[in-house]
Amino acid sequence: MKAIRYRPARELYRQIFGTRVQKISIDAGFTCPNRDGTLATGGCTYCINSSFTPYYVTRRKTITEQLSEGIAFFSRKYKSWKYIAYFQAYTNTYAPLSELKKRYEEALSYPDVIGIDISTRPDCVNGEILDYLADLSKQVFVMIEYGVESTIDRTLERVNRAHGFDSAVWAITETARRGILQSAHLIIGLPGESREQILSHADRISQLPVNILKLHQLQILRGTRMARDFEQHPQDYHLFTVDEYVDLMVDFLERLNPSIYVDRFTNESPTDLIIAPHWGGLKNFEVVHKIERRLQERKTWQGAKFKRR
Repeated sequence: MKAIRYRPARELYRQIFGTRVQKISIDAGFTCPNRDGTLATGGCTYCINSSFTPYYVTRRKTITEQLSEGIAFFSRKYKSWKYIAYFQAYTNTYAPLSELKKRYEEALSYPDVIGIDISTRPDCVNGEILDYLADLSKQVFVMIEYGVESTIDRTLERVNRAHGFDSAVWAITETARRGILQSAHLIIGLPGESREQILSHADRISQLPVNILKLHQLQILRGTRMARDFEQHPQDYHLFTVDEYVDLMVDFLERLNPSIYVDRFTNESPTDLIIAPHWGGLKNFEVVHKIERRLQERKTWQGAKFKRR
């Protein structure tokens, strides 16, 4: 059997659950502080939620209705699965704690839902929210996903994140201190970032108590502010070919802390939304196989060049 040369997140989930668990995406009706004018308007320049949410996910339906439709879809193929309610759309801790409790607990009351996965911004959690989630995690599965996106403040400002990397450092550290499982998300290839700066993300994330890392290539999508920026400043964007990206991911893994699980390397958006890059309909699992093959060819592995500071 071929050895796995990086630490896939499925190993962690297998340890926790002992069986396959499916995430069911839901839109719980939240917004973002860089959309509603609290910090900024317009949202992140790359963001269009329809690029990653399933057909049944809409705030016109209740959380219960979305879970019912999502579970019905997956249960037709996989009868024995349990489910995690995935609060995916927008910023899912951006509300008073009393409102958060109502929405999370509605999801947890649904049959066969054994936990929640909360996608949010690192500047939209506080001690009160984290204390509540820490207590909840003693009863059910709880994970927080932080959109870090870049470790470079100049990049975060350009894409209208309206927070700096220091917010991510605080949130990740405080979440870990409370024993809550967490993941960090990075977008590879944001405008203005050199290859070495991208690899430096691995170095900086590796020094933080991150459990899981999600990566994906930058995609320029129709209807986003980034699409306009790309049209006006194409020289600021390097959109990787598949082979370039595979080699970059191998270099990235070499510098990544070997204790961090990797949940994904790529993202698939609807083809009618993608302006660039075009990878010929390549599926996520096909890119993973290419990365695994390149690790084997180069006789290297996750953490081969990792240095603890």
